[in-house]
Amino acid sequence: MAISRRTLILASAGTLAMPYVARAADPIKIGMTVPITGPAAESGGFMTIGAKIGVEEVNEKGVLGRKVELHIEDDQTTNPGAVLAFSRMSGDPTMVAFIGSVRSTQVHAMAPDVLKIGKPMMIGGTDPALTHLGNRWLFRCRPNDSYSAKVIAQYGVETLAKKKWAIVHSTDAFGTGGMKALVESLKAAGIEPSLVQGYTNQQADFTPVALAVRQSGADVLGSYFTFETDLGVFARQLRQLGVRVPWIGSPSITNTSALNLAGASLYGTFGVADYAVDSSPAAKTFATKFEMQSKNPPDNQSSWAHDAVVVLGRALNDAGSTDPDKLRTAILAIRGLEGAEGTYNFDQNGDGLHGYNVVKNNSGKIVFDKHIDFQA
Repeated sequence: MAISRRTLILASAGTLAMPYVARAADPIKIGMTVPITGPAAESGGFMTIGAKIGVEEVNEKGVLGRKVELHIEDDQTTNPGAVLAFSRMSGDPTMVAFIGSVRSTQVHAMAPDVLKIGKPMMIGGTDPALTHLGNRWLFRCRPNDSYSAKVIAQYGVETLAKKKWAIVHSTDAFGTGGMKALVESLKAAGIEPSLVQGYTNQQADFTPVALAVRQSGADVLGSYFTFETDLGVFARQLRQLGVRVPWIGSPSITNTSALNLAGASLYGTFGVADYAVDSSPAAKTFATKFEMQSKNPPDNQSSWAHDAVVVLGRALNDAGSTDPDKLRTAILAIRGLEGAEGTYNFDQNGDGLHGYNVVKNNSGKIVFDKHIDFQA
């Protein structure tokens, strides 16, 4: 889904040299980096719709007697693009907070500038290290991969009773972090993976990676794919080579873009999903709203962006102010907030969620199986 640049409200260039004093009638501006162009443009469209639904909801309830306004910049699906997009938004002193990327590698790229600006950024990147960088302004609206790895390992070993594992992962920050966490979780269960195979993002041919999986003799596959397009290509090539072992993937395996590209190649696979329609009443409500606006089923690209806006709306009202430090304190104090992704209970590192749903691809339909939560 492509989003025209002309339909977006772009943050104006500004300066931090002069303090800005808001008027009662001024909107509360939230800046968001989104892949409008590049390989992730379709998922960026889903993210935009999810965030706009969140804006509608918080504005209906009211936020400090003002309206929340979303300002969007194109991150071009690249790290430099994400840094540039954040620079454009953060140059506007009227920006109150930001919604960053769903991709850990882009959040890592933006993090130094976020620290300098000193305003909250809600993130969807799941690399566990992101909330342990010493950056007090990063707040995660998805569970991190220390939880996804535990769920993948637990489900594969205990529910599917599989012991011979192949792991395929991106070599970026997200994929490497997820791989290490999964290896650690499997070792805790007394299992040494038969194959740990990395790959470079956005490559055209995954045949060597698929061949490595087949030759490993593994009876189960675990994966951490950063881009849904890569996952779709790999899935087709893996099936063409005749590999049919059970496959449990990180959340990208359930994303709409991957499902559309891979088709039947992903039938029967399992995924850990921070968003599942049947996981809660809040998830179902969001699904109804999203499908009315997009004509597509929602996935975690849209749900986390929705929740990021809702969390900020709640925190702004709790803080009674747009002051960054007061807003930060209010975010960390949130407990029991029901979002589309789950129930938010922020810890002092800035992680709001602490578990995952397990879902199955049933002939193209993502079916909820169970939720596995861990103590924060």
